[in-house]
Amino acid sequence: MPAPLTLVETDAGLPRSADAVVIGAGIVGVFTAYYLARRGLKVVLIEKGRVGAEQSSRNWGWCRQQNRDARELPMATKSLDLWDRFGAESGEDTGFRRCGLLYLSDSEEELAGWARWRDFARTVGVTTHMLDSAEASARGKATGRSWKGGVFSPTDGTADPANAAPAVARAIVKLAGAVIQNCAARGIETEGGRLSAVVTEHGTIRTATAILSGGAWASSFCRQLGIRFPQASIRSSILSVGPGEGELPDALHTARVSVTRRGDGGHTLAISGRGRVDLTPQNIRFAGQFLPMFMRRWRSLSPGGLEGLRSGHETLARWRLDRPTPMEQMRILDPAVDDGTIRLVHQRAIELLPAIGTRRITARWAGYIDSTPDGVPAIGEVANVPGFILAAGFSGHGFGIGPGAGHLIADIVTAAAEPIVDPVPYHPQRFESSSWGKVADF
Repeated sequence: MPAPLTLVETDAGLPRSADAVVIGAGIVGVFTAYYLARRGLKVVLIEKGRVGAEQSSRNWGWCRQQNRDARELPMATKSLDLWDRFGAESGEDTGFRRCGLLYLSDSEEELAGWARWRDFARTVGVTTHMLDSAEASARGKATGRSWKGGVFSPTDGTADPANAAPAVARAIVKLAGAVIQNCAARGIETEGGRLSAVVTEHGTIRTATAILSGGAWASSFCRQLGIRFPQASIRSSILSVGPGEGELPDALHTARVSVTRRGDGGHTLAISGRGRVDLTPQNIRFAGQFLPMFMRRWRSLSPGGLEGLRSGHETLARWRLDRPTPMEQMRILDPAVDDGTIRLVHQRAIELLPAIGTRRITARWAGYIDSTPDGVPAIGEVANVPGFILAAGFSGHGFGIGPGAGHLIADIVTAAAEPIVDPVPYHPQRFESSSWGKVADF
């Protein structure tokens, strides 16, 4: 029972040239292509599998400012506005709603942390409401119990992971952009030290600009180009239940389990931060840089197995441009579900919201969350390959900030005088120095 996904029909023919080629049709890739097409560029978006089939359809669907790291908060705020505007601009429906996000807790330490974030958020114009016990218990009445406190972020919301990326892909086609599925990018060509083409399994596209929004595949792709990009993937397992009796919250987070309404009226159930670290050559290679993050989150992460080796997305192998690559052997990352986690999530969800016990489990799935050592995405042109822009390592935040990331990348490509947010905190060059002590709070 894989994650639900709306399939889209797209182009079959490969253009010979483009102003920009976007590699990877997850949420960041589709929004990048969309904003480039809106500026009149000839854009080609290529995807080795299906639009949105990996982590962009396997996440919760949260679009939040609440508890964002200071480096990401400006992009999160801009993204909410862009989510709002996209439907009116394109006529497509991503399922985005500013339903508000509710956080409940009985931990004084956790509540104090949220209060500190509230105080910081006020300094940048973000509204969030701390809830006392009576207010938290009233908003969390579906749980049937009282709470010490909580947070409600009224301007945050959710979009539908099953429909969002496909909706943006349809909008790209309306703008005369090309979207090519089942077409893996194998590498690039250069002339005079600058990017000059993208080589795919179906031919070569001449272009001066390529954007790699390859998710969990990004580091192994960069390795082919002599680019060192530290990245590690966390395997996360979640499930969904169908509609049923009893009123459930639109979006509720607790330390034990989180619940989110889906576009079909059902709910996604998950434990925040819980995942497995599968053994891969890439994880071993970058272990030193990720040690601070793993130390900080050791309570949530567990050793995995050989699933990452089977998937092939974190290989250290080199591949040829005239032969099939690991991406063609694994069109869509669909890792094995952690059954123990699924049982625990379901049990905790029923304990929190008894009405869930009357609802049928409709799907369960796993996905790979691509992370950077500091938990902040890498967005920017790679110095030693002019024309090649990296947009990866979104660390589980890519869905919500996808519109802002896509807009920023379009700003970088078109040399906009005033980018939507300051690009400096996201530039990949930061990994050339130490990331110790700089792990994001989220």
